Amino acid sequence: MNLAHALSILSKSSPYAVSTEREQNQDLLADYKSHVYITTDIEVDFKQELLSSHSNDIIFLCGSSGDGKSEILTQYSQKHKATHEFHLDATHSFNPNQTAINALDERFSQFKGNEKPLVVGINIGMLGNYAEEGAEKHDDIKVSIKAFLENKTDDIPTNHIFLDFEQYPKFTLGHEVSTSDFAAKFLARLTESTLDNPFYALYDSEVQKLGHSKLTANYALLGLESVQKNIISLLLKARLIKDQFLTARALLDFVYQILAGDDYLFDNLFSGSDNELLEHIQSFDPSNIHTRKVDEFVLQFGLGIEDDGFTKLKDQVKAQGVFDVLTAASYLRMVYLLKDEEQFANGYINELKADFDNSLVEQYANIWLLHSEFSGKQKKELNKFYKDTLIAAVHRYCNRNSPSLDKDQFFISEYNGFKTAAELEVKPDFSSIKTQEVSKIGSFNAHIRVDDHSLLPMPISINLLELLDKINQGYRPNKHDKNAVLLLDEVIEQIITVANEKNTLFILKNDKRYKIVNEDDEYFEVSGL
Repeated sequence: MNLAHALSILSKSSPYAVSTEREQNQDLLADYKSHVYITTDIEVDFKQELLSSHSNDIIFLCGSSGDGKSEILTQYSQKHKATHEFHLDATHSFNPNQTAINALDERFSQFKGNEKPLVVGINIGMLGNYAEEGAEKHDDIKVSIKAFLENKTDDIPTNHIFLDFEQYPKFTLGHEVSTSDFAAKFLARLTESTLDNPFYALYDSEVQKLGHSKLTANYALLGLESVQKNIISLLLKARLIKDQFLTARALLDFVYQILAGDDYLFDNLFSGSDNELLEHIQSFDPSNIHTRKVDEFVLQFGLGIEDDGFTKLKDQVKAQGVFDVLTAASYLRMVYLLKDEEQFANGYINELKADFDNSLVEQYANIWLLHSEFSGKQKKELNKFYKDTLIAAVHRYCNRNSPSLDKDQFFISEYNGFKTAAELEVKPDFSSIKTQEVSKIGSFNAHIRVDDHSLLPMPISINLLELLDKINQGYRPNKHDKNAVLLLDEVIEQIITVANEKNTLFILKNDKRYKIVNEDDEYFEVSGL
């Protein structure tokens, strides 16, 4: 047994990637897999529901492929098969001539004919299919499934329990640190520097006997807490910016790829290997950043000029097994990964680090939290986002063809060279913000009032937030911003609807301005501005 063989259990191509009831042989690799197993919140709730279930209960464990359903179900089916019925994978059937829908029909019929609770592992897509195509005799179950899918919790019978992985987010946003509890625990368990950790024992033995290889160097780098935090930050960016969900199977394969790839960890991390997480993280490659300091480093590296701080870092990382780094791009990635490691800190590294900091994620997390935790006390902080970012960008976008309008005036239309505008009070709708529920980290709803009218909620993702910032800096959206532009256009359309009800209208042409006031629908008063 060596470290490479032991780590292979993390690969998505490993037979250990998916647990099944057929895994009865407790070989050595199974022990390695057992060591890095993390008990999740959904498993805790599942166990509680399982142990308290009654004979007419159905427990649905729902999610998507690779999220860990089979790990939980295999473990508990072996322990509780005497008292519960289990249907581990609802995409499978009992024989070649049977569909997965037919198999579920059969399983539900068996359940109704015995005295055991039923546990069903099922993908959300399959759940929807069964609600539409299942047998009529199971309409009670189909109606319950539809109520769950439509989030009508009051219509779900008490004996039908739905546990959905999507309701247990892999990431949490915080004021100081945003993280993934699951990923953090897994990386810490995999790399903890104690001989009780079988992976570390293999690593230590190989380094003692053979010296460092790229694999052991990668394992040593991953063992640094700051590196683990920076990797989780990259995964969070992939979730927020690329809308890439984190599943247990994808995470394990991701870790295997960055450890066992051909290059050092920092290069493997941005290689875009055959892993959905790596494919998205590739676009965050720090070697693609162009700032004065970064470009200066690349130029000096090419000329063989080394700053003392850089030379010191090169010597320090040798203790981790990092020796033959050949390109400026690789060194930039290494600095990015090690930028928060205190033992490597120096003035030169800190200057490069400043160019790597990603304030956008922190900005989004803080605004998301202000909406999620809003109680009325955070008006000052939240008003800053609405006034300086959202409303300012909406105003700029609305008036992009008439930039000379004052800050409270909004462009409505143009006829024969004459532009019309209205003066509106646009502000955050704090009462709607207070009553809304914010749960999923992918977006939050912004609420705006125009005069006395509340607009429809506007979903703000991190990508839209970035666009709002760019608009305020003078950027004009184009065809590449299509989805964001649709959202902005919807807001503008609602604002114009309110503007059309105003009694006062401004008309502009060249340097001439006119103000028209509808006096109680009796006459119009016109004045030049």
